[in-house]
Amino acid sequence: MASDETRRLLRHPEAPKRATLLELLLDVIYVAALALLSMRLAAEATWTAAAEVVVLLMAVWWIWSITALLTDFYNPEEPKIQVIVAWAMLGSVVMTASIPLAFSALGWLFAGMYVAIHLVRGIVLIAVLRRHQAQIRAARFLCWFGLSGTLWLAGAFLPASARLALWGIALVIDYVGGALRYPTPWLGRVPLDQYDKASEHLGERYQQFVILALGDIILVPLLLSGRSGPNAGRMGILLLAFVTMLLLWQIYVYRAGALLQVAINRRPRRATRWAPYTHLCMVAGIVSTATGFELLAGQSRAEAGPGLVAVVVGGPTLFLVGRTVFEYELFGKFSWSRLVWLVVLVGTAPAFLPLTPVAVAGFTGAVLLGVALSDTARSNGWRRPGRRPTPS
Repeated sequence: MASDETRRLLRHPEAPKRATLLELLLDVIYVAALALLSMRLAAEATWTAAAEVVVLLMAVWWIWSITALLTDFYNPEEPKIQVIVAWAMLGSVVMTASIPLAFSALGWLFAGMYVAIHLVRGIVLIAVLRRHQAQIRAARFLCWFGLSGTLWLAGAFLPASARLALWGIALVIDYVGGALRYPTPWLGRVPLDQYDKASEHLGERYQQFVILALGDIILVPLLLSGRSGPNAGRMGILLLAFVTMLLLWQIYVYRAGALLQVAINRRPRRATRWAPYTHLCMVAGIVSTATGFELLAGQSRAEAGPGLVAVVVGGPTLFLVGRTVFEYELFGKFSWSRLVWLVVLVGTAPAFLPLTPVAVAGFTGAVLLGVALSDTARSNGWRRPGRRPTPS
């Protein structure tokens, strides 16, 4: 039998839904991580650099997602759980600091801390959850991260190209293991009813992260404007970045900010399992969008070119794809208006190559405005008498 002290480690159904201050402090570290990732891609806008940034982003995102799930399943007010969160914070700080050299001199540090965060969390949980069934859950996670951890550590000592491949395989193990509910010999899978225990707290955590991530879009243009002094060109780019950020907020938060919380109330199982993957797509879109505006603010070129068009157009495209798939998986409802706008955005991208960079960003912003207006019109249509309301 588990002791009362052990049972207190689990989140009570009636516990407060708000995020703790320690969780919000954790998010601040990831704002810095996303900024470094976008700056890294802006410094070298190539396909190889993009692949490296994707791998680093997926690693950083998986730590945040598992930690968010941790504080939703366990009681974040308990000191032992707070120690685990604080450890994740410390490890995330080290990983963030090593991002610029993760595929060169500091690969061992990035991979070592990624593995250490997951393994230490699992070991501590197994130790404190004595004779409680949740101990088996922690053991499953630990086994899978131990498997992927060997590839992370091995890849850290290989050349950059081999490192990229091995870390990519390790991430496939991490993400597929989560999707399959961590099937483990003799322990089985995580029971589906454990996903039903997700609370509105988890929805709030994802919403908070996306809001903070959106700030990365205007971070570098704002810093460059403050450092070099405002002029018409810099102020125009800053204004365009602000409008883009606001439109993405409109698409996600104004009509979709409560989407995950609504989904958790209705179908917690699907919401919990799909949120990490679809939100990764949206966060990747935000990082790409931020990279585009960093290139706009830091360079002066007559024509956009393929690299800039890829990040400026690809960012909103990824965001809209993630948002649309998430809604469909949760409610079986597909937004045809967003599909039309996606076709317009991607289909006309080749024509952007000879345009000025600002023109490309301006057209992308106009497409996002069309998406936001279409969502609003669709939502108002569902409010008419005789129509059943549905999330937009």
